[in-house]
Amino acid sequence: MGLLSALFGGLPQFVICVLTALLHECGHIFCAARMGYECSKISLMPYGAAATCDIEGISPADEVRLALAGPLVNLLLCIAVAGLWWFYPVTYAYTDGIFYASAAMLALNLLPAYPLDGGRIARCALSKFFKPKTVSIILRTVNILAVIGIALVFFLAYKNASLIAVAIFLLCSAFSKSPPAQKINFAARKKKRGREIRYVILDESATFRDALRFLDGSRYLILQIYGDVFIDEITEDELYEKLLHKNIYDRIIE
Repeated sequence: MGLLSALFGGLPQFVICVLTALLHECGHIFCAARMGYECSKISLMPYGAAATCDIEGISPADEVRLALAGPLVNLLLCIAVAGLWWFYPVTYAYTDGIFYASAAMLALNLLPAYPLDGGRIARCALSKFFKPKTVSIILRTVNILAVIGIALVFFLAYKNASLIAVAIFLLCSAFSKSPPAQKINFAARKKKRGREIRYVILDESATFRDALRFLDGSRYLILQIYGDVFIDEITEDELYEKLLHKNIYDRIIE
């Protein structure tokens, strides 16, 4: 796609789209890290970008927050660029591509088609009312309808190869199973010597999810757990060891 864009004079717009997609995925990665989950990489594909995250056991509420984080970045970009136009109209000629790329990515990702962000939100909402098999049938039907809609847009209004790539991706997703999430193996991480120590005080009701928010690769974490009085001190290594046998939403002190 990038080579074709360069050959036909569309390289600047291609670069803008790639950077917009990367910012979108960075929104997911930042949100995942804040909630105690890990994203290992970002993959660039013809239809956009995708972050690979280990989110085994994530609650529906957290998955909705994680799904919304990417579109929120695109929304903020649109607002920032529109604000720039308001104060400095001359910048429109230089920033219109950023606005339209962000707006398109926002609209696309809010489609209720799995595994787009809107589809993940729809799955979480539908899971409250229907059995998993019924949810799967509904989402597959929506995917097929979305593919038909995207194909109509391509043939009748906007002939862009990326639309076909998105349609093929959604069509394949409708008939494939999602790979199972893998639990993060924090204990397998290499320990860096010479790090500073970071002490964090937590309440006795704190969960592993609460604690993982304080992880910092540059400093070694030591948790001090308090109730009415001091209860226990847990090192980063001990936290990792406990988490191997626990769910991320379990309390650290039982």
